[in-house]
Amino acid sequence: MFGGLRQMKHHYVNCTSDREYLLMTPTMAAAVTSEEQKFCLSEVLSTFKVCLSENNEVILENYVTGWRGLVKFLNSLGTVFGFISKDATNKIQILVNFLNGETFSHYMTVQSMVQYELDNGLVDLDKRGNHPESGCRTLLRLHRALRWLELFLERLRTSTEDSKTSTMCAEAYNESLAQYHPWLVRKAAGMAFCVLPGRPTFFEVMNVGPPEQVVAMLGEAVPLISQVHQVTEELYAKNNLLNLP
Repeated sequence: MFGGLRQMKHHYVNCTSDREYLLMTPTMAAAVTSEEQKFCLSEVLSTFKVCLSENNEVILENYVTGWRGLVKFLNSLGTVFGFISKDATNKIQILVNFLNGETFSHYMTVQSMVQYELDNGLVDLDKRGNHPESGCRTLLRLHRALRWLELFLERLRTSTEDSKTSTMCAEAYNESLAQYHPWLVRKAAGMAFCVLPGRPTFFEVMNVGPPEQVVAMLGEAVPLISQVHQVTEELYAKNNLLNLP
């Protein structure tokens, strides 16, 4: 099934466990140990380093793997981010299904996915229709959330020890995801942010080392996430896909 993807293996994360987890069914995923589900910022950094191909296309498999790592980050902080991580997990599974499906060769990159779905009328452009789980719409939701995480992680990187994570997270949310959420969700998000742990806890769950090492690694990771987001943003803007219903 993944013969075509293996031809591009030099672009992928060289980590068997990540790849096996990527292809797991929900039942198999439930059996993964808590240790394997532990967030590690270095893994996300490694994934986003190889998310863009040599011709600057977003490799979908690596994008999904990167998002699996980011979901671990959200889940490591308890139920506070449950409203986002649950939705992200559902979207990830939809994309994994495409990667495992008969048309997998069209889903090697975000660029090839967009071209294939538009050429074959597989995207609901104006209103909800026959393709509510198209790859384009599904990835757009992750794309919007990625911007929020990018902004939040950058604020964490530049913050001081006494900076309020609730304020940083709320500001990042208001600049990104908030505009796509109804009032009730925005209200719930605001309440959730108020009970966020302090900066030291966030740095601890990064599993990198002392604060200065966390800051240094965020300095590497955030620009990579930003680059992937920008390439996707430009692609979606070019094809008028940024406001899919």
